[in-house]
Amino acid sequence: MSNLTRWQRSDLSAWPGFGRLFGLRNELDRLFEPFAELTRGSQLLSVWNPAVDVFEDKDSIIVKAELPGMKKEDIDVSLHDGALSVSGERKSEEKFEDAETYRSERFVGRFHRTVTLPSPVSADKVKAQYKDGILMITLPKTEEAKPKQIEVNVA
Repeated sequence: MSNLTRWQRSDLSAWPGFGRLFGLRNELDRLFEPFAELTRGSQLLSVWNPAVDVFEDKDSIIVKAELPGMKKEDIDVSLHDGALSVSGERKSEEKFEDAETYRSERFVGRFHRTVTLPSPVSADKVKAQYKDGILMITLPKTEEAKPKQIEVNVA
């Protein structure tokens, strides 16, 4: 009869070279640390991509996109080759000509999001609603894509 021994992860620090590799990584992190702060608050180094959620049930696919402060006329929705595209432009609301800007974190400008759909949908039955800054798109599945219940017969 053989004895079972519990597996234990080997100590990576015992392998030659790993200590130097971790040291190099720490040095690189320290080198780029000042630039990380710049990218956190700068619109110049960022792109606005609205948050998107995709849900699927037995009958349809639902896509929700956060588009606060936009007008429905500034939003475009299209369906092509199994992919849903949402694009548009959020415009600057008002200019403060005689004021100094202390902080500007709200993104303005064009955006484009494309979501590959997990199932075929009926393009002629797609519905889009926009309310309180949330765009909700309901994409009904084709009959072929819906799950089918198969009865099991006993012989």
